[in-house]
Amino acid sequence: MKFLEHLKHDIQSVKDRDPAAHSTLEIVLTYSGLHAVMMYRVAHWFYVKDHTVIARIISQLARNLTGIEIHPGAKIGKGLLIDHGSGVVVGETAEIGDYCLLYQGCTLGGTGKDQGKRHPTLGNNVMVGCGAKILGPFKVGDGAKIAANAVVLKEVPPNCTAVGVPARIVRRNGEKTGCEDLDQIHIPDPVAQEIAKNREKIAELEKRIRDLEAKK
Repeated sequence: MKFLEHLKHDIQSVKDRDPAAHSTLEIVLTYSGLHAVMMYRVAHWFYVKDHTVIARIISQLARNLTGIEIHPGAKIGKGLLIDHGSGVVVGETAEIGDYCLLYQGCTLGGTGKDQGKRHPTLGNNVMVGCGAKILGPFKVGDGAKIAANAVVLKEVPPNCTAVGVPARIVRRNGEKTGCEDLDQIHIPDPVAQEIAKNREKIAELEKRIRDLEAKK
């Protein structure tokens, strides 16, 4: 029954946040992200029952079918949406809260030097953009956004936006969760901001030089 309850929330999450979804039948039959999550939930049941070989076989089958690799030991809440999903990797000790959104190519991985809890914990309503990497046993707070291709190596507070390599916080308590989570464009670019600052400094220095030359 818990499987069916989670499935209901997972399908509704797609309906609420993916404008390309037209019907429940279409979602169930064609959404590889949903297929991967469904197979993960079956594999996780076997994993917690200590049938680890069966669990891993199911997870590997899911990876081959969907291109999404979720370790059966991971803990995932309800309403997870994996959009497109190819290349998504979720490690064994990763934890994902309710109504999170993962885009293609993102990784919830470890650094290779931690023991025990090796992978990140995502709070509720977290968005992880295309190609983003979250590496290490720390928490990404509720409502946080990880921009595309960011590499996150330390904790992200709730309702913050992290951008860059390595990622840094560029927005705090300024974003809402929900349908807006699909927007990966209107996120500040720290590199562009630094370039703009340098241009301003160069322009100021050029003006000083011109003023000095004019006084000669």
